[in-house]
Amino acid sequence: MPAANTTITTPQNMMIAIHKVANFEKWIISYEGHDSIRLASQVHSYVIGRGLMDSNLVMVAVKVDDIAKAKAFSKDPGLKKAMQQSGVTSTPVFSFVTMTFQDTAIVHTGIRSRSVFQVKDWDTWQKAFEEGKQDRLDNGIIVRAYGHDADDNHKVVVVTALMDTAKANAYWKSDMLKSRMKAAGVIGMPERYMFQVVRRY
Repeated sequence: MPAANTTITTPQNMMIAIHKVANFEKWIISYEGHDSIRLASQVHSYVIGRGLMDSNLVMVAVKVDDIAKAKAFSKDPGLKKAMQQSGVTSTPVFSFVTMTFQDTAIVHTGIRSRSVFQVKDWDTWQKAFEEGKQDRLDNGIIVRAYGHDADDNHKVVVVTALMDTAKANAYWKSDMLKSRMKAAGVIGMPERYMFQVVRRY
């Protein structure tokens, strides 16, 4: 029997918020208690992650039906108030992305890396990135999703699962990757956020 296809290439709009919380357990109860407010704005809970370096640095990824509604929701005073009451202690950083590739296959690690970086040209970058798949797999890195800023396809977002963090870290510092990135038209160094998946909805 052929293996089920777990990849999704239908573009999916998402909103991602990263912020600090005073107490994760109290915050998550409050977050889950506000689901009806999100649904009213066509925002659907998807994944929650906690930073590997700082477990109170939380990432919330939600799927959105309408980017304009999601942007309005992110600026809603009611959301700001709910966040303050739930113990959010920093100004949330929101981003709106269109994921053009997702892999839903089960992987046996909850450790993820989210990288954000600029590229000269999306198509050139995507072709080069796909060509580097085996190198990533050899270094314990499995791509879970990638796409770009909803308004700018020069700003790329890549989410990977890390099967071996030591190998992954060495690969990220390698000359091989640096030359691959240069050929792919990556500008500057990626900004990475390492997190542990703690909720999937």
